Amino acid sequence: MLTVVPAYGRDYKSAKAALVDWNDNKDFIVATISSPYDGKYCNKQDLPNEQVKIRYHKLTKCVITKD
Repeated sequence: MLTVVPAYGRDYKSAKAALVDWNDNKDFIVATISSPYDGKYCNKQDLPNEQVKIRYHKLTKCVITKD
């Protein structure tokens, strides 16, 4: 499972807001050190069948997508 963080300085106060942007194909950055894609931009369209963990609220909380 990949961990992603919001791109372009975005942050979210709720899991619902983070999931809305994920489902709207907004950009996120892969933040999984063991992944060869660490630091690369991605969105739901790039990872259509993969569950991801989205970090939000200044990276202190997370939500897992249901895909």
